[in-house]
Amino acid sequence: MNGTRHEEFRAYVAERGPALLRAAMRLTPDRTEAEDLVQAALAKTYLAWDRIHDRAALDGYVRRAMANTQISWWRRRKLEIYPTDELPDRPVDDHTRRSELRDALGRALRRLPERQRVTLMLRYYEDMSETEVAHVLGVSVGTVKSTVSRAVARLRDDGALGDDFPGPPPPHS
Repeated sequence: MNGTRHEEFRAYVAERGPALLRAAMRLTPDRTEAEDLVQAALAKTYLAWDRIHDRAALDGYVRRAMANTQISWWRRRKLEIYPTDELPDRPVDDHTRRSELRDALGRALRRLPERQRVTLMLRYYEDMSETEVAHVLGVSVGTVKSTVSRAVARLRDDGALGDDFPGPPPPHS
């Protein structure tokens, strides 16, 4: 891979890395395994970089590579797990509350006006800076800030979320 392509790949990873990690976290709840999954998929993408002519399809290519890799890892582990008559001594985590909160948050997001929902998704799910969100939506940075502020306030006031909604994560930019 020549220097230009190498820089192009590095720029892609720098820009899309956080979003790809979030996608990997949907395939496996373990952050370390999700990071490994992203790295494995990016290694495959790096090797195929010259064959991927449609750069708009890169996310799809990497996500497909993550899914295929995760399936391969799951199958390999499945062969390593054997039934036993003894139950493990450690308790299994109950993720029910986290699932309930995720469902409630999804419903609360759908109750937001579309502009607030889209702004929140771009800002926190896609991990875009306020400037990037403003550019994508064709509005000022101040409009993005006020829209996010109003949306978060509505989510905090949403009775279905209760006291469990702390607000969005701190911005990365």
